[in-house]
Amino acid sequence: MPRRYVTLDVFTTRPFGGNPLAVVLDAQGLDDAAMQQIAREFNVSETVFVLPPKNKANRARIRIFTVAHEMPFAGHPTVGAAVLLALEDKLASGTLRIEETIGTITCEVSAQGATAAGARKGSAVFTAPRKGEIEEVNISRAACAEALNLDEGDIGFDAHRPIVANAGVPFLFVPLADLTALARARPDEAAFIASLGGFGEALYLYTLDEEGDADFRARMFSPGLGTEEDPATGAAAAAFPWVLLDAENRVDGHHKVRIDQGFEMGRPSRVDLGFTVKGGQVTGATIGGGAVVIAEGVLHI
Repeated sequence: MPRRYVTLDVFTTRPFGGNPLAVVLDAQGLDDAAMQQIAREFNVSETVFVLPPKNKANRARIRIFTVAHEMPFAGHPTVGAAVLLALEDKLASGTLRIEETIGTITCEVSAQGATAAGARKGSAVFTAPRKGEIEEVNISRAACAEALNLDEGDIGFDAHRPIVANAGVPFLFVPLADLTALARARPDEAAFIASLGGFGEALYLYTLDEEGDADFRARMFSPGLGTEEDPATGAAAAAFPWVLLDAENRVDGHHKVRIDQGFEMGRPSRVDLGFTVKGGQVTGATIGGGAVVIAEGVLHI
């Protein structure tokens, strides 16, 4: 049967930036194997399949697949799906609740000109589906340097240290000394698997943005899965507040952090992170960004 699909660039306000996403709007009747095959066919970092919600109070249920496996949650599929569903509903602004494997996620959506014909972009902010946590593991800077083809002196700045954090998906966060080190990083898959593979499948590198108007610049590699580089990683941003509090003193209140990513691969992306600190603890986080429709079509499957 024909099934509509749409592709978007997410965590950007213009085409050909951000992180590409495919969304299959008519996914009823597809089994797990078919969804995985379709995700491989699109060959983008994630593909979303839209299904009727289990709870009628929610807008939709979505399943998220990489080219290798299903994800319980991911940031840019959540933002992109929320914007697309708002465009489908001609919703200029409002709240959508979307069911994912990890749980129901609340999204505040703005679809620019959604009531006019041809409107094809918007933005969304969602509440992180679970609190993050730091895993107490001992990760050597030497191992990180070897896995990234860097010098040991390139690893870390101030009190920031390599650490594993998880807000739905685990990442090994590796702070780098400066933007030069970030640009020079080249993952060595064999060294990663030998020394760091036990800490998760993904490396999230970050440093202070000394040149731009963001707070941090980041890159994400997943050598354990063969992913060369990810242009924008919302699931890592969801855990980032806990990484920041591990190294910094943040006063109680609401904090906003801008993270730029994807510049080194020619797909500039911006993730807007918000989080609240109370009593020295993170009590909640939001992740937001833009999304632009790139293409639409029909799958004959």
